[in-house]
Order: sequence, then structure tokens, then C-alpha cells
Amino acid sequence: MIVLGSNSDVAQAFVEKVLGEGEKFPKIYLFTSNTETTQKFAKHLEVKYLQNSEIVFLDLMQEVNYSNFDHISSPLLFCAAGYLGEGTDEGLYNLKNTERIIDINYAKLVPVLNYFVHKMESRRGGTIIALSSVAGDRGRQSNFIYGSAKAGFTAYLSGLRNYLFDKKVHVLTVKPGFMATKMTEGLPLNPKLTATPKQAAGSIYKAYKKRKNVAYVLPVWWLIMLIIKHIPEFIFKKLKL
Repeated sequence: MIVLGSNSDVAQAFVEKVLGEGEKFPKIYLFTSNTETTQKFAKHLEVKYLQNSEIVFLDLMQEVNYSNFDHISSPLLFCAAGYLGEGTDEGLYNLKNTERIIDINYAKLVPVLNYFVHKMESRRGGTIIALSSVAGDRGRQSNFIYGSAKAGFTAYLSGLRNYLFDKKVHVLTVKPGFMATKMTEGLPLNPKLTATPKQAAGSIYKAYKKRKNVAYVLPVWWLIMLIIKHIPEFIFKKLKL
């Protein structure tokens, strides 16, 4: 199993969910830009699940040396790499913030995924599970830089799913909605619309087993975004969303 963004709360919860369901892997590859923190999770997997893992350094803000990944292959890839960044009010004119949001959520992430997609295509089998966001369903003034990157990522995953269908590789796009994670810590989130990493892992695992194409972690977000997407533009542009 390959995990991109292995320090993500959702990624770690999903790994534990899969192992808790009895699935085993020769090795789990934990891609991370913070190897020290990931060491703790790797040790946890070894002690609790007797699962062997390998920590792989990957910083999407640096040049990627793909030769370091030549030995890595798996029929299951879970991508939770992402960066929320500052919202519009704080970060619209912070160019470094904009670059980081776009690079980590799309521009630098897609080539890494394509590297492993090629391996899956060659072996004609596998599953890719990738976290996008409801923020990509329609640009809103509060976070449209992040939303635009996620919109691009959602479109990429849709096209990838279409491309890989006859190659026997399935692509699941996950749209979590509000999540109680380290990335959203301190934000005023509505608890009725917010999922915990454990809830998300359970929902994603069910979608993975059912081979769904797109999954909203909390079903209510499908309805919310359906409404938002269908608000006429002449009304929508006046809203504070």
C-alpha cells in the first residue's frame, strides 16, 4: 500500500481501518515531508498490527527525485496530500501562500500520482483513492484559491478514472467536507457537518469496497453542494459563502 500524505489524520485512520479489517500488505510505503512524526506512526503499525512499513521522504515544494521510488509498487494507493493554506481574507495577496496551495494540491501532486499510475497501468490492476474537496465543486469567495486547486484535482481524477477503466485500475474520488483534523484546527466548523478522521475512514473504506467513483464522507454534503452548484450566478455572486 502506498500512502501519500501519511501524516494526514484521515490517511492514518484509513490505514488502521484497512488493517483492522484484516487486510495485509508486504509493506506500507509512508510518503511524508516530516519523517520524524511519521516514525511514530510506523512504529504504531508495527506494534499493533505487525505491519512492516517504509518511510519515504517526499516534499512537494522541492524537486522530486523519482529514481528514489523505482522499487515502490502496490495495487492500492491512498492520496491524502493537501494544504489548506490561508483563506481569501488573509492570503489572497500572499503569493507564496497561493503557490503553495496550488503546488501541493495539484501542480506538484499530479506528476507524482502519474508516476505510480503508470506502474498500475502496466500491471493492469489496482485502486487509487484520492482526497479532493467539496471546495472544488464551486468557487466561493472564502477559499477560491484552494477550491480552484481542488476543482482541478477533481477534474484530473475524473479523467484518470475514465482513462484507466479498461486498464482495470479503479479511481475513487473522496470529497470529505468539513473535517476535524490538524489542518482545520481552530476553524469554526459546524459539528453537524464535520466528520472525525475515524468516521471518514469508515466511509471511505465502504466506498472503496463498493468500488464507488465519487464519495462524500457525510452524505449531507452531496445535497449541500448540489444546492450550491445550482444557485444562479447572478444570485450566487452576491452571497457571502
